[in-house]
Amino acid sequence: MITRIFGLSVAVTVLSLVVAFLYGGPTALALCAILGILEVSLSFDNAVINATVLQRMSEFWQRIFLTIGVVIAVFGMRLVFPLAIVWITAGLGPIEAFDLALNPPPDDAPYFPDGSPSYETLLTDAHPQIAAFGGMFLALLFLNFIFEEREITWLSWLEKPLARAGKLDMLSVVVAGTGLILTAEFLAKEEDRSTVLVAGLLGMIVYIAVDGLGSMFHTEDLENAASGPSGLVKATGKAAFFLFLYLEVLDASFSFDGVIGAFAITSDPIIIALGLGFIGAMFVRSITVYLVRQGTLSEYVYLEHGAHWAIGALAAILLISIGVHVDELITGLIGVAFIGAAFISSILRNRKDEPDAVDESKEAAPVS
Repeated sequence: MITRIFGLSVAVTVLSLVVAFLYGGPTALALCAILGILEVSLSFDNAVINATVLQRMSEFWQRIFLTIGVVIAVFGMRLVFPLAIVWITAGLGPIEAFDLALNPPPDDAPYFPDGSPSYETLLTDAHPQIAAFGGMFLALLFLNFIFEEREITWLSWLEKPLARAGKLDMLSVVVAGTGLILTAEFLAKEEDRSTVLVAGLLGMIVYIAVDGLGSMFHTEDLENAASGPSGLVKATGKAAFFLFLYLEVLDASFSFDGVIGAFAITSDPIIIALGLGFIGAMFVRSITVYLVRQGTLSEYVYLEHGAHWAIGALAAILLISIGVHVDELITGLIGVAFIGAAFISSILRNRKDEPDAVDESKEAAPVS
């Protein structure tokens, strides 16, 4: 199973490294490998969340996510998305933006000799509104999770009180909206405040709309379950479609920190696409499939909790980064720390439950 799941990712990785070497020699090869590792480390929590959503989708829509979704993730988010930001913010055409990306100023300076900004500078200048959008989308995802009562809790001393507070309707929107206002007021530059507020509100609207539509059609699934196969398949298709959209927006929110972090390593869009897209995104997809096929989330029950806490940390980092630079290494390490702690906690929980299960089986055994 491991070979089948990760085989394509390994093959794509080898091919990407070969292309990078042919494109720019040993330096490009090394940069491509570094970017691939960076993307996987930053997006492991993304894979866990993807798996929790993907296991609710039919096999057909799982295949759609693993085919069309990969194309969107590789080309859309890691290549076209940064270019589109430059098109919109700088008023350049697609061809001009791509030419600007391929031809940076001498010595990778932020400006050309004539004073015009580089591709990297234009993309970095758009950071406040993109961080506000992604930060608010991820913040609502995190808040809706921790404000919901659930049978199993990880950080019980914190999660249980938060779940009780979550009985207040729309508390997650109130908290997220308050965080957005504080960010715009105290972290954003004066000239960026309005764009940060608008972008953050758009992030909240997109989350509420896509999550709400997915929940609505999921409810229809349950109501139509007794009406026969045709009604069930139709409802599942609608629900899965909006879950697919949800996953793609989620990937966009996760990918921005990786794209910005990549420019600390190289500004070449070809190397970024090879490293982040072909290597990083493919491995994230493979990890997602592995978690679903192996039933890892049901075996290690705290992984989902750890991933959501990592998302909460990433949302906070994105908002803080509007006013203060946060090193990408910190972002990656925080996510890995939460996932690792949740994984270890799950193992300890399983070991603790094993003796109890043995004792129960002995008590249930008939006396000879």
